[in-house]
Amino acid sequence: MNKKNDMPPCFGDLERVFPMTDKGLRQTPDECFYHCPIKTRCLQQAMATRAGGQVEEEILERGTRSGAISFFERWSRKKQMARKMTD
Repeated sequence: MNKKNDMPPCFGDLERVFPMTDKGLRQTPDECFYHCPIKTRCLQQAMATRAGGQVEEEILERGTRSGAISFFERWSRKKQMARKMTD
């Protein structure tokens, strides 16, 4: 743990706590998922970064390609993400 704020050094680091797998999907590593008591806060912190916004865009693009998300829903979500990033 980091003495400064009592958080592990990986706290909020998107590439360590939610890395891309070989299959092109993001997945939380087992050591985080099963053994970390602050995994929820850590993932929330990681997703609140600009890189987290890119992950949300990846999800939208995958949903659009699969037909699960319509054009208007995608447009609406992208507007919400843009607003969130400027706040």
